[in-house]
Amino acid sequence: MTLFHCDTPLRFISPDYQAMASRRLREVINPASLECVGQIGLGEHADVQAAIDAANAAQQHWARVDAKSRAALLHQLANAIESDVECNREAARLMTLEMGKPFPEAMGELANCAPIFRYYAEMARDDAGKVAGTTQAGSFQHVRYQPYGVSVHIMPFNFPILLMCWTVAASLAAGNACIIKPAESTSLCTLKFMQHFRALPAGLISCIPGDASTAQLLVQSERTHAVAFTGSVAAGKAVAVACAERMKPCVIEAGGSDPMIISKHAPLEVAAAGAVTAAFHLTGQICTSAERFFVVEDIHDQFVARFAERTRALRIGHGLEHAEIGPLVSQAARDKVMRLVADALDKGATLVCGGRIPPAQKVGWFYEPTILTGVTAAMTIFHEECFGPVAAICKVKDFDEAVRLANDSPFGLGASLFSTDLAEAMEAAERLEAGMVWVNNPLIDNDALPFGGWKMSGMGRELGRQGLEAFRRSKMVIIDHQPRIQDWWYPYNDDQFYRA
Repeated sequence: MTLFHCDTPLRFISPDYQAMASRRLREVINPASLECVGQIGLGEHADVQAAIDAANAAQQHWARVDAKSRAALLHQLANAIESDVECNREAARLMTLEMGKPFPEAMGELANCAPIFRYYAEMARDDAGKVAGTTQAGSFQHVRYQPYGVSVHIMPFNFPILLMCWTVAASLAAGNACIIKPAESTSLCTLKFMQHFRALPAGLISCIPGDASTAQLLVQSERTHAVAFTGSVAAGKAVAVACAERMKPCVIEAGGSDPMIISKHAPLEVAAAGAVTAAFHLTGQICTSAERFFVVEDIHDQFVARFAERTRALRIGHGLEHAEIGPLVSQAARDKVMRLVADALDKGATLVCGGRIPPAQKVGWFYEPTILTGVTAAMTIFHEECFGPVAAICKVKDFDEAVRLANDSPFGLGASLFSTDLAEAMEAAERLEAGMVWVNNPLIDNDALPFGGWKMSGMGRELGRQGLEAFRRSKMVIIDHQPRIQDWWYPYNDDQFYRA
């Protein structure tokens, strides 16, 4: 089967696809069939420098484009994304083949891309600075926002195109050029999606496939000026340190181990259905997946029964088939899940369902959606991010104990509650230590609200006004339109000086 970029590893520097300079290659493996679906080049110095040169040249012009014209071009880009159905279908198919996402979910991801460009096109038009109340008569005092220059976007595999659009749209709207380093396992679909960016000026967008060394070259360059990263805590720390050493601003989204509280006031059928999606959507490979469940003892057994019944009904299979649960992205990912489950069982947890490689899927990195009960803080799964289809359930006495245990984590990305008690909802919003809290409707986001975490889950925000601010810097400007000598300037008035 011949797939996009299968034979000649390419990079993208708008508006052209170009042959990679690097001769380092990596096969792309379908996690469902373990077949090779293509190969990518791993960018080296020449590839990175070509993108950096093009980006810096393009940004000098882009920064001078007025906000209305810049917005018009971003709307044109959104139109291209919406209208080129064939490109999107192929990008979605490649995404499914590369990382196992069910095809309808891949198409759903792409459907959310155009609106973010429209949102930031208008956001940047709406707010370019602020006029402050003056501290001195006759002085016009204000702040204006300006772009950093060239931003680097280091992407994860789970939502490779949508999360790229979140930060790229904000950065472009702010006046920057963008260089994208896609995840190794989802480079083909990202490269395919780059076709849409031909609507923008030459050099403004680049996509350089590669590995950690490629990312390091981009982050460490003196000619890149801001970084957006989504990925593991370890890699996020490395990026943050490299940026700090260069005083380079960065947005770091480093995942989490999100809690979900099931209150005694929960609507149980709704809670069970919501828990299935929160725990097992994308095979649990979402940074905001619910991993640690705290279920109040009054309704524990009833909830577990309903949750397990719905979980057992999920279909497992190839993402191009009728299935909700695809494979994990790699053997290493599945090995980690299996290690965490084995550790919990060894330390006294009870297996309700799953906990094995599905008998019908002998090939591929599949794992059954798994529910564990009797989980305690003595188990590794209570503290580590699992990033797989496992729901670890702790029985708790009451809502207060649930909140306390939910907060007992180095992570703080998202947190969820199912309850019909208004007081509990308000308390959860106030007391849960997370950047996002969902009550009765987990996982959803909003272009107009900031996305990001507390504690080890990262720093900075994507989306909303804060997502735009991440890619522009402020400049205080003070203009005296009627120049005069000020009474506080040197030299001091001797009488006033000595009297003081």
